[in-house]
Amino acid sequence: MILRPRLEDVKIIGYYLGKIILGLALTMVIPVITGLAFKEINPTFDFLIGLEAALISGLLLTKVCYTQKNLNWMQGMIVVSLSWLAAMILGAIPLYLSGHWKSYLDACFEAMSGFATTGLALVQDLDHLSFAHNLWRHLIMFIGGQGIVIVALSLFVKGASGAFKLYVGEARDERVLPNVISTSRFIWLVSIVYLVLGTLALGITGMLSGMKPVNAFFHGACIFMAAFDTGGFAPQSQNILYYHSFQLELITIVIMILGAINFKLHYHLWAGNRKEIFKNIETTTLFVTIMVTFCITAVGLTQAGSYPQALTLFRKGFYQLISGHTGTGYQTIYPQQFINEWNHLSLVGIICAMALGGAVCSTTGAIKMLRIGIIYKALKEDLKRIILPDKAFIVEKFHHIKTVFLEDKVARSALLIALCYFILYWLGALVGMYFGHPFLNALFESTSAAANVGLSCGITGTGMPAALKITYIIQMWAGRLEFMSIFTLIGFLVAAIKGK
Repeated sequence: MILRPRLEDVKIIGYYLGKIILGLALTMVIPVITGLAFKEINPTFDFLIGLEAALISGLLLTKVCYTQKNLNWMQGMIVVSLSWLAAMILGAIPLYLSGHWKSYLDACFEAMSGFATTGLALVQDLDHLSFAHNLWRHLIMFIGGQGIVIVALSLFVKGASGAFKLYVGEARDERVLPNVISTSRFIWLVSIVYLVLGTLALGITGMLSGMKPVNAFFHGACIFMAAFDTGGFAPQSQNILYYHSFQLELITIVIMILGAINFKLHYHLWAGNRKEIFKNIETTTLFVTIMVTFCITAVGLTQAGSYPQALTLFRKGFYQLISGHTGTGYQTIYPQQFINEWNHLSLVGIICAMALGGAVCSTTGAIKMLRIGIIYKALKEDLKRIILPDKAFIVEKFHHIKTVFLEDKVARSALLIALCYFILYWLGALVGMYFGHPFLNALFESTSAAANVGLSCGITGTGMPAALKITYIIQMWAGRLEFMSIFTLIGFLVAAIKGK
């Protein structure tokens, strides 16, 4: 028998959801200040309206649903899944008011793409977008990469009770420090330190390329936020191709890789344990999969004769590959070039890279390297069971910060999440094919959306059907949260309808 949710459950969910919305409202102060600094009156009012809507929503929820009770696992998962939808709806308000999005659905698509660090865009006339709105597009990537719930844990939550439920619901199950709130604050510390260093490096590079100092450092900050949080937005419509700078491309490759690394690994590197990077199952698996997928891509591009020179192959081939594998979505080619210059084999290589992703507890989406490594270890263990005598005692282990013995439940969990991703990739591809796109193109765009990458072969655009836009929004949402919190929300809604 399915039990109907109690009113108390709804109040607890509403209260904590309100807290998170208040955290989101505070972040809108930054584009308001930016608008005032650049004397952008209308954009400033756009964000004041968005800020007011978020404050009213958050305060209303916290007052109406006020409670002192802590979250349980179900409630925590539901709060997380709803908070990302609320962030999309509220974060889209100032975007839509700017007039650079044809519809509110397009603005919601952009907002979800930003928060989910995907990078697929529906903005029009990006090259003339205000500083405030452009900063907001990249700031929501910075927020989404660390985690919307991380904002609330860092700002509002005073005790650790209930915090871990929110933390896990946002597809993070590793604590860098013993306390979840301390972990959240460390994640922000790492991100802000890198933000300063990355902005300086990119800003100086921009100035050396001839950009004015203000523009150079504004672009540098925006590019860093999207690169480190493995998004794909850029201040200009040509993306990274706009800059025509080999030095900038090299810097963004380093930033993308940093963003794809586990925050726990960042902690150990900061603590001086640099040997961990060579022993960790995630970094070794990432290196192997990058080499394998690049070999596939390079062979395909060589067959097609697209980029005969080594430097061009690096800048046009490897850059797209590493951008896809880290889930960033930065491009040094136009979307149509994937169709016109890349053959099927090279597209398969980059689709595989996008599908695999980076590390767990990082800013990336997709299946992730720890799960790929665990699946490989489980397969290796099963092969040993078949080959070796029945009496042989077989133990498989792997190194992830510490040595861990492989258990069946860990392998089963990795396989289930990987299967969910593959199903999500294929479902999106089927929808794309339904609307007339070739299979490989549809799979490319679907994988990019579901794995939170942002590379596009030209399907994503304002003219695509509303149903396809909604499909990609759902894929970005589900892919970023890794399913469990969304499955919990669906179960909660079913129980509310059919429960007794």
